[in-house]
Amino acid sequence: MAFDFAFRIPCTTRKISQLLAASLMLLGPAAQVHAASDPFYPSAVSTPGSGLSDEDFDDDGKSWQEVKTEIPPAPQAANLVSFYVSPTATMNFFIDLSSITAGADGVVRYTMVSKSQAGAENISYEGIRCQTYENKLYAFGQKDGSWSRARLSGWKQISESSGNRQHAALAKDYLCQDGMIAGKVDEIRGRIRNNRPIKPGS
Repeated sequence: MAFDFAFRIPCTTRKISQLLAASLMLLGPAAQVHAASDPFYPSAVSTPGSGLSDEDFDDDGKSWQEVKTEIPPAPQAANLVSFYVSPTATMNFFIDLSSITAGADGVVRYTMVSKSQAGAENISYEGIRCQTYENKLYAFGQKDGSWSRARLSGWKQISESSGNRQHAALAKDYLCQDGMIAGKVDEIRGRIRNNRPIKPGS
């Protein structure tokens, strides 16, 4: 009996080891699935550029896509209206009212003209996405009325820090409200033309 008891112990241990190994093999795929789906799992933490952020979806949960952009005609002096930027601005800024559009993608696009005190002039076609508070440069205007596509045309967060905070002034005072385009195009044009900034909470 002593011999038989001693023989059964290693057999039982071997079976337990085999069962444990089989269980680990079955748990392997489940652990991988957990790692891929669990946002707190180290390997599942998203990195910049790895996918879409919350801002890349609209209110209906659909993936956000920018509409095709067409560059407008060169701005005419009669259509330019100045707007206030800040007391420390080193440039004067103007918007071509005829160029303003409101896209189905939630982006307001416009032609801006900036002039320095010395008379230097820059023309740019740009867009502001109200939902994410970002701006994008599409093209530069030339003296002959033609346009040059911007080489670096990605979306950038709008900054409030500089004196020339023209994008922040446009977004907050005239174009956007509560993360959406503030009214129809005619309303936006009238707001800029009559210098009637959006009042907070209105």
